[in-house]
This record gives sequence, C-alpha cells and structure tokens, in this order.
Amino acid sequence: MKTRYVLPVSAALRRLLLSAGFGSLTLTALGQVTPTTPVYPPPAPTAADTSSTGSSDAQQFATPSVVGMGPSKGLIFHYERVPRFNVASTGQAVGLSDYNTDATKNARLVIKGYIPMLNHPHLKLILGVNYEREEFKFSSQPTGYELYDNIENKGLKTLGAQLAVIRPVNDVNWYIFRVKGELSGDYTSSELNVSDYLRVSSEFLYGWKRSPTFSWGVGVQLGYTFGRFSPYPALLYNRTFNNRWGIEALFPARVTARYNASPRSLFFAGYSVDGLNYIVKLRTPLRHENATLNSLELRETEVKFRVRWEREIYDFLWFGLEGGYRYNYAFDAFDRTNDNRIKIIDSKLASAPYASFELFIVPPRKFLKR
Repeated sequence: MKTRYVLPVSAALRRLLLSAGFGSLTLTALGQVTPTTPVYPPPAPTAADTSSTGSSDAQQFATPSVVGMGPSKGLIFHYERVPRFNVASTGQAVGLSDYNTDATKNARLVIKGYIPMLNHPHLKLILGVNYEREEFKFSSQPTGYELYDNIENKGLKTLGAQLAVIRPVNDVNWYIFRVKGELSGDYTSSELNVSDYLRVSSEFLYGWKRSPTFSWGVGVQLGYTFGRFSPYPALLYNRTFNNRWGIEALFPARVTARYNASPRSLFFAGYSVDGLNYIVKLRTPLRHENATLNSLELRETEVKFRVRWEREIYDFLWFGLEGGYRYNYAFDAFDRTNDNRIKIIDSKLASAPYASFELFIVPPRKFLKR
C-alpha cells in the first residue's frame, strides 16, 4: 500500500482561501458545511467528521455562512454599464439654476482583492483592497451647468482598504467587526490630499449559528450606504431551505434569493442598496448667494433590482453576469464647507436598466481536497 504524504501547509492554505470571500459593506460566505448534495467549494468538517482532526472531541466554531453558498472570491474584476438616461437638476440655493439633459454614458469599473492574514479556528483576519472608477458623459459638451461639467469624462475614483475580524466564540455564537478607509473623489496622484478625500466606515455584527443551514445576526453599520455618513441597524440572515433554494441577506442593504442549479452554476435574484460619496474639486468655482465654492460633496444612492448568474469556467476561474433595473434615490451636491452640509443641487437620474460582467478567482480544488 502506498503512503500518501500531504504537506502541512496545504490544510492551512485551504482554510485561508476559504476565508477570502469577505466583502465591502456586505458580508459573504466564510466557511462551508457539507450538504446532502455536494456544493463547491467543499466545507470544513462537521462535528461528526473526524477525518481532519483524528478526534470527534475537537471543538467546533460557528461562522455566519451556511450550506450552499457559492465559492469564496479572492480577486474580482467587475464592469458595469447603464444606457442613455435623463438627468434633471434643481438649484437649491439662490444663484443656482435648473438644468435637464441626457447622460449618454455611466460606467463603473471595480477591482477587489481579499488576502487572508490569519486563519485560526477561533480567529480570522482578512485584508481587503479595492479600486473603483465611475464615469459620466453627457449629450451636450460642455453642458454649461457647473455640476455636470465638473464630472464630464472625469473619473470619480475610490481607492480603499479594509480589515475584517471574524471571531467565532463557540459552536453557536460568532461576531464580526470590519473597518474600512477609502479615498473617494476626482483626485489625481499629483493633487491628492488625504484629509480631503478620506472616508471611513465600519460595522459590527453578533450572530448565532443555529444549524449548518441557518445563521443569523444583528448589529450596526456606520457608513455612506444611504447617502450621508450615519449609523443604521443591520440584520444578517443566511438560510438554505433545501438542496436548491436559499436566501442571503444583510438587511436593509441587501436581500438575495439563491438557486443552486448545480455545484458549478448558481442563480440569484433580489435587490441591493449602493451608496457612494465623492469629493469633487471644481474646475470653475461655483458661486451662489454670497459664497464661492471650490469643491462639492456628491452623494449618490441607488437601489438595484437584479438577477445574477455565476458559473465556473475552469477550476479556479468563474464569471458572473448580472442585469436588472436601477432606481436612483439621490444624486445630490452639498456644500462641504458648511457644518450643516446644506444641499445646493438636487438631481434626479432617471431609472434605467443596467448590465454588468464579472470575472473572479476562487480557491483551486487542489487546495480544497482532503
């Protein structure tokens, strides 16, 4: 009989890679449990499984994830586009006019990566980095309207880093803490002032793992999801009802129903709330009443009703196709020099369909095999 040797680092690396899917203002699967129907990637052993530890007395630790969640994402490339839509702005201060036009382009490029820094059964640390760029183009160039001329073909960028702490307490309870810092605005490398563009958000969740198919938690998020910087309650609810259907939610920011067509193909449907906050340095100073502004705070909040398909291409490489309908709740400019953050331009972006394409890298199966 041949003796099989396994390098000690493989098991550790497997656990690290399984933890790499923790995302930005939403929480994703961190571990898996073997379901009746195999789901990729294979999960950590259950309490009755002694194949990895050699003992059924090894302590088990709870995580927020449940059976059936898709593969953990380590590196993500995402591109999104919205077709032509109407834009209408109303001046909210004396001296500012109204304007109506069409946006011929609204595109977003997103690149994210997650690096496991520590992966003990009772403590996991994950470092995340992200780069995002949003662009607008309008039908009339220049529009003659201060806000639009200052974001026309001008990249609104977000460069960020986050640290997530996942702390399983025992076989039932867990908690998660995340802090994230981002530089958001129209800056360039030559004119970047960190204090002007820095945005910090955080969240804390405490939860209960009731079974391999049901985990839930409550907490608070502090950030820009709903426009202005503010705290709001959060409810995490992950549940798999059978071998096909499940739900993944971080309410009120995101609720998604999941359908497992196969271990290599998953479908999702639901909604998400996305909030962005940019600092825009004006090419031409904006004058209203008795004030002259050299920069604006632009708050963008939208609700997306979406369907999504994720499919394996080859082993570690997957793609995602997403489409749906975007409802814009706010696209407003504020006087950031005023402590009250007075709104000076109220804009409405017309609702419109959107589509996105995504490539993402997941742990290769050779790191997941036992």
